[in-house]
Amino acid sequence: MPELPEVEALAAFLRENAVGKVVTRVDLAGIQTLKTFDPPLSSLAGLEVTGASRTGKFLDLDVSGIHLVVHLARAGWLHWRAELPTAPPKPGKGPLAVRVHLDDGAGFDLTEQGTRKGLAVYVVRSPSSEVPGIARLGPDALAVDAEAFASLMRGRKGQLKGALTDQTLVSGIGNAYSDEILHVAKLSPFKGADKLTDDETLRLYDAVRTTLTDALERQVGQQAAKLKGEKRANLRVHARTGLPCPVCGDTVREVSFADTSLQYCPTCQTGGKPLADRRMSKLLR
Repeated sequence: MPELPEVEALAAFLRENAVGKVVTRVDLAGIQTLKTFDPPLSSLAGLEVTGASRTGKFLDLDVSGIHLVVHLARAGWLHWRAELPTAPPKPGKGPLAVRVHLDDGAGFDLTEQGTRKGLAVYVVRSPSSEVPGIARLGPDALAVDAEAFASLMRGRKGQLKGALTDQTLVSGIGNAYSDEILHVAKLSPFKGADKLTDDETLRLYDAVRTTLTDALERQVGQQAAKLKGEKRANLRVHARTGLPCPVCGDTVREVSFADTSLQYCPTCQTGGKPLADRRMSKLLR
């Protein structure tokens, strides 16, 4: 799932490559992707792209005051094309959901792999009030200060993993970077958010900032096509089950759930004890 660093890098890429150009046409190939009807998707044609930004994990393309807002969900992505085919795509064929044509012949595709569809596109005038997911967002993970972060954690019942990925609490962090942050902070994903000591809260806050800032520094300025590889190449524990921890050499372990999983290092995070039972573990609570 694209998270704060990747979406910010995509916004930076669009600011460099799309801003100042005019949208000539928008093709809708995945009908279920479009979540709004007024303004219509066709209203973007003939308007200049004037900005690109990120809110949480939402990508916002400002087209002369009409916003094309995208949530890439788990398997969505933006593919920049130096030259787009002129023929309209066939609806429902392949991973293509939306194609945006620009006046120089370039543009981008929004695609989604797999059968589980979550990619969402909105055409709105006010993203903060018209996109439900944006209206519910908590403070941005890189904008919240240490005091406010500590207050959010104290008021949250439940495990740290869930707290970090709850977009209504703190926005921008997903499954991958939450694993990375907890590893850097040396905290169990199952520890209660409201059970943190002052020192643990500060470690967690610092880990959020360093992990996301480091990822941003690596990714902003990259071509859109290279961002996924850049992310994967620098993960410490996420998606590295069975491999050695880069810090201590212990084997990275996994806890699986119905539709997701988490990875962690027992030595670094849980006192050397594996989290053997995904439902019953009480380690470090």
